Amino acid sequence: MLRNLNYQNEKSCLYLIPTPIGNLEDITLRSLKILKSVNVLYAEDTRVTKKLLNYHQIDQQLTSFHEHNELKRNEEVLEHLKNGLNVGLVSDAGMPLLSDPGFILVQEVMKAGFNVIALPGANALLPGLLMSGIKTLPFIFLGFLDTKTNKRIQELERVSYYPETLVFYEAIHRIKNTLKDMYKVLGDRNFVIAREISKAFEEIISGKLSEYDLLDELKGELVVIVEGYHGKQENSLSIVEQVDFFITSGLKKTEAMKTVSEMTNIPKNKIYQEYLENKIKEDN
Repeated sequence: MLRNLNYQNEKSCLYLIPTPIGNLEDITLRSLKILKSVNVLYAEDTRVTKKLLNYHQIDQQLTSFHEHNELKRNEEVLEHLKNGLNVGLVSDAGMPLLSDPGFILVQEVMKAGFNVIALPGANALLPGLLMSGIKTLPFIFLGFLDTKTNKRIQELERVSYYPETLVFYEAIHRIKNTLKDMYKVLGDRNFVIAREISKAFEEIISGKLSEYDLLDELKGELVVIVEGYHGKQENSLSIVEQVDFFITSGLKKTEAMKTVSEMTNIPKNKIYQEYLENKIKEDN
């Protein structure tokens, strides 16, 4: 077991600094102080962070840190820390490491014996959850679902019986397909989209997952909040449609029937019987 008192030693520090998710004034005094004082500052997109620094009149050099150069930058950061320098890391918006690179860096810095200090501050998931009107505790944050339909469905299946409120990030061009998959896998639950949090066009959209096709084209950053599992969920799809859906998603027929049985609380033998009878009718 290792213990480290971050503020009671003279070790170099890696600071994880949250930045505003929309309104440039949503940043703490302490974060501004650290942005000014660190010896080296890494940013996901230096152009985005430069706007923030200019707004708050902070003169600081920036170095890029993103998924394509992460391993190289990790070595640089460790070298800076070994030389007694303090390093800051920011993402484009919100908390670093949440759906952004940096996790491996934190592991390496801790392993090397230096301080890792995460500053509290702006993020999208908590305001979205609080404004949703859906139960706030307990909740599970899942970040972005996979971009591929089959994998996205598998990820949803894994959490389909979680009683906790589910919180996701999603891109605007995938939101309707994601809601459609949620409806098919999770059933007709209440959901909320929190859009453009802290910006001029902030919007809260609420409804049932079955209404996914009524959603107009959206712009901006999205947080999706879905209520947890509370017993049998209503689903407008027939047994045959549900089984076929999971088969087309990559499951074997027996696995698909088992999944539908678990989701509907209908015994597997009845699922098999109804599926077989309907398929015979279709063939005739």
